[in-house]
Amino acid sequence: MLADKYADRIEEIFAKYPDKRSGIMDLLYLAQEEYGWLSEDALREVAALCDVDPTQAQSIAGFYTMFSEKPKGKYWLQVCTDLPCALRGADQFYRELCEYLGVEDGGTTGDGLFTVEQVMCLAACDRAPMLQCNFHYYENLDMETIKALIEQWRARALEEVPEPGE
Repeated sequence: MLADKYADRIEEIFAKYPDKRSGIMDLLYLAQEEYGWLSEDALREVAALCDVDPTQAQSIAGFYTMFSEKPKGKYWLQVCTDLPCALRGADQFYRELCEYLGVEDGGTTGDGLFTVEQVMCLAACDRAPMLQCNFHYYENLDMETIKALIEQWRARALEEVPEPGE
């Protein structure tokens, strides 16, 4: 549970705000960081910490694209395909990225490493095609660059996998 594992961090979050409910966004981030996504249990946990109804936590999580209410890959790739980015090739880039990873729109690769989805506006229109991977921006992309990044992320994920018996 978050309250046990992150008591100090939660206390710091609440100290920044006039009341507990104001810390809900920070706690949703914390829960997503811990669990990888915001399940119904995670939303109830955050709601209890903030003294709000679980439907309030769910409505906030459902409104913002930075929160995921379904499991996703280790690397969450969000490509802006809003009109300004589309005019700079983001639509084609997104199609090619999905094809390269072998996923449909919003899908996760078979190895569970990558979830790819299109979003509206990441506020980097002048640097499209671009994507956000786990809340870090990668801009002025082409397929050669993103393929290299994907292979780096794959290699990093393999390094993190413990050997059997460890």
